[in-house]
Amino acid sequence: MIEIRGLIKRFDGKAVTRNAVDNIDLTVPEGQLVTLLGPSGCGKTTTLRLIAGLERPDAGEIRIGGKVVYSSDDNVYVGVHQRPIGVVFQSYAVWPHMTAIQNVMFPLRSGQKKLPVPEARAKAMEALDLVGLADLADRPAPALSGGQQQRISLARALTREPEVLLLDEPLSNLDKGLRDRVRDEIRAVQQRLGITTVFVTHDQDEALAVSDEVILMEYGQIVERGPAQQIYARPRSEFTARFMGISNSMPGTVTACSDDLVDITLPHGTLRCVAAGDLVEGHQVNVFIRPESLSLSRKDTTGLGWKGTVEFSIYHGDCWDYHVRVGDTLLRSRIYKEKVGLSHGDPVFVSPDQETAIAIPVGTPAANAGTPPLAGTATAG
Repeated sequence: MIEIRGLIKRFDGKAVTRNAVDNIDLTVPEGQLVTLLGPSGCGKTTTLRLIAGLERPDAGEIRIGGKVVYSSDDNVYVGVHQRPIGVVFQSYAVWPHMTAIQNVMFPLRSGQKKLPVPEARAKAMEALDLVGLADLADRPAPALSGGQQQRISLARALTREPEVLLLDEPLSNLDKGLRDRVRDEIRAVQQRLGITTVFVTHDQDEALAVSDEVILMEYGQIVERGPAQQIYARPRSEFTARFMGISNSMPGTVTACSDDLVDITLPHGTLRCVAAGDLVEGHQVNVFIRPESLSLSRKDTTGLGWKGTVEFSIYHGDCWDYHVRVGDTLLRSRIYKEKVGLSHGDPVFVSPDQETAIAIPVGTPAANAGTPPLAGTATAG
């Protein structure tokens, strides 16, 4: 388990000093994989480096496995090599003059607690087997693919059987095919070992695929947190909705409320949808709808469709993305398993799925959001 309380890290810029990590509280339950997600400069990588001991906080407390590894109040600071962690970085950090197994053995043969070669080799082989590379143990590192080298880094991080695994953008240097495979390997290994893990990424798809919980950050603070399904389907702020890829947004006015459902008047029609937060009649909102929640038809069989015109389409292999002009609004609809494609200028009717549409009050601030960076401010991811 990782417990963080009141964590602050400041960086001095040319013009101002800004908190890269701004008084955050965070608990990572034992055996869970928690992802720190957000844009560049939001503080996610700095938070991970503070947990690792690679950066020293300015205030707060960090506990790993119940042990205090940093406390500003009690003047405690445990160095990185004394923390029960394994770290995998964005770069593979594989030594080119060594074989795969020599790379994995290195931390077991260095430092004060050197293991004998036979014991170190046995542990390294266990780690290589865990990531599916035991048959490549004696291959020179430069002969390995990027994905294999990153798995070597993962195996090396696991050799000392750490209590916590920290992964800093571990997939960003891989192409898409490799990225997906290594992502799946990481999740499989984490679940097999039940190791407490913090995963840092700016990629929403990665976060949703591997996480028990997603923590969305901006300006050094936690904007929103929850299970991946909740963050994806029920965002609570405009920042979360936009960052998680909800590309359709429309301004509207609340006309009626019932439990967590609201009726919204939009420029081109009405819609009942889910309310994010407390809304009352007359509230101005932005309605967010995912592309896959908009269906298209040539005829309005329900009488509730919005009349529009196809402007252009994009084929993805498993689906079509249609950009449809409805009044002054351009909406994107993603259609799977369509037999007949629509063309530019085709008239269509757009039908939204009210169960997945979200109404968020206009200008809803990100939870605990701070002030955005100023010119000349130093930031860290």
